[in-house]
Amino acid sequence: MTTVRIPAGWPVTEEQARAAQDELRERVVLDEPGPPPGTGHVTGVDVAYDDERDVVAAAAVVLDAATLDVVAEATAVGRVSFPYVPGLLAFREIPTVLAALGALPCAPGLVVCDGYGLAHPRRFGLASHLGVLAGLPTIGVAKNPFTFTYEDPDARRGSAAPLLAGDEEVGRALRTRDGTKPVFVSVGHRVSLDNACAHTMALSPRYRLPETTRRADALCRRALKEATAGR
Repeated sequence: MTTVRIPAGWPVTEEQARAAQDELRERVVLDEPGPPPGTGHVTGVDVAYDDERDVVAAAAVVLDAATLDVVAEATAVGRVSFPYVPGLLAFREIPTVLAALGALPCAPGLVVCDGYGLAHPRRFGLASHLGVLAGLPTIGVAKNPFTFTYEDPDARRGSAAPLLAGDEEVGRALRTRDGTKPVFVSVGHRVSLDNACAHTMALSPRYRLPETTRRADALCRRALKEATAGR
């Protein structure tokens, strides 16, 4: 487990964080298709918090995209690096997530975030932020639509509907299991929306959430429990 320090110069105010978002958003790449689903590695990242103890734990779990077997995993623990502010959650998570990715013994390939990319009020959610800083193809797969609207997709697995900010499509509501609530897929960096949805379907053969998210969630919770034991 890697121990993480908050980087020097990391934003400490909402104004600083929004300025950083504005600067980094210009570097998001939207004209690359991304790796084909079912090939190479795909990595899930997730975080767990203990705000009372000022601790955040991040996990990165690498899967073989063809078999969904675990190839490698890593965790990192650090201090919470930013207060809770809706729309600025990436600033609480990024340093520890980057450390977990950096501790992997292999290339992560496509990174799947439990959150948002372009489906964000400032069009720069965690998946976009992480992709730009790490230089990796990233997508966001969220459990709810945040502030955006959509029409309910058909009940069949694989059905989708645009996730809209007014007339702008910022992602898709995607049904990964028959008759269950959809997940909300958005582009992060260096991946097309069609490809992001195809990856999400390939990663969700049995459950609503992708295997990347399920495994990273379990691992970061274990890491947090170990890090805070006895504190």
